[in-house]
Amino acid sequence: MKRTMIGAAALVAAALVGCSGASQEAAKSSVTLTGAGATFPYPIYSKWFDMYRESTGVQINYQSIGSGGGIQQLKAGTVDFGASDAPLDDAKLAEMPHPVMHIATVAGAVVLAYNLPDLQQPLQLTPAAVVGIFRGAIKKWNDPAIRAANPGVTLPATAVLPVHRSDGSGTSNIFTTYLSAVSPEWKSAVGANTSVAWPAGVGAKGNEGVAGQVKQAAGSIGYVELAYAKQNNLTAARLQNAAGTFVEPTLASTTAAIQASAQALAADVRAPTVNAAGPDAYPIAALTFILVYQDQADAAKGKAIADFLHWAIHEGQNDVEALQYARIPDEVVRVDDEALGRLTSGGKPLLAAR
Repeated sequence: MKRTMIGAAALVAAALVGCSGASQEAAKSSVTLTGAGATFPYPIYSKWFDMYRESTGVQINYQSIGSGGGIQQLKAGTVDFGASDAPLDDAKLAEMPHPVMHIATVAGAVVLAYNLPDLQQPLQLTPAAVVGIFRGAIKKWNDPAIRAANPGVTLPATAVLPVHRSDGSGTSNIFTTYLSAVSPEWKSAVGANTSVAWPAGVGAKGNEGVAGQVKQAAGSIGYVELAYAKQNNLTAARLQNAAGTFVEPTLASTTAAIQASAQALAADVRAPTVNAAGPDAYPIAALTFILVYQDQADAAKGKAIADFLHWAIHEGQNDVEALQYARIPDEVVRVDDEALGRLTSGGKPLLAAR
């Protein structure tokens, strides 16, 4: 009798533990996060969010609306996190209602995708030619500035149609930061920002829109993240880098650019990485960021965000290269980990020391 009672008690205890575990799992899986922002990292974010939901039950809904929109929605408090390829400078950080943390998630290349069906050889472009195209000074594909970088190549007399972003865009910020770095004239006349007054060309919304416009219009050239060029079977130009080498945009050349900038990024993860030194570095490469408030109003959501970000900068990095993104360097992972350690809710840390 006594043994039977003990056995029954054990079964009840086990059932209670099981119920408790199930309740914890149910609570975990009930968390839903919302984010909005950059289209630049959307291919990898989409994959990450699906993977993370399958392994944890946490649902992450993301609107790929451009970095400018993501920053505005975070500022308005309508999303749990924003995403931007354009880090907030000190002035913009001061405009936010609460302190914001930058978590670098992945690195990518902004490529110049073009539509020249009859051109068989890879197109090579110097910084001066790229600036000339987007200023509207170079109007034909057989312009002397382009011919000089492509000896022996027959270039068509087709009109050049530059395609740029029409929305507030971190990809635009990366591209115009590059143009400003290689051209004092561009820097003074147009500058670098998520939105600028483009001197020439037509606009399209999102990386998706620019890729679609280039794919449709012969003679067009536009800037998109490398994954979008690959997905749309677009050809990307080889760009002359700071060392004078014409470099193809690849995973390796993107990684070389970010690694060349690792020391500067360790000091400030917002440091620009365009036109990096090194013969193998692709000149338009950059990090992209998830932006979160340092102190989270909702502890459950804050913990879910912190856990996801920790997963993304560690386990999630194993999946980035398949989509043509570069891993963040170890120096940047350390900066991210330190930042995640300062995420709180009501002043209490959201992540245990790891």
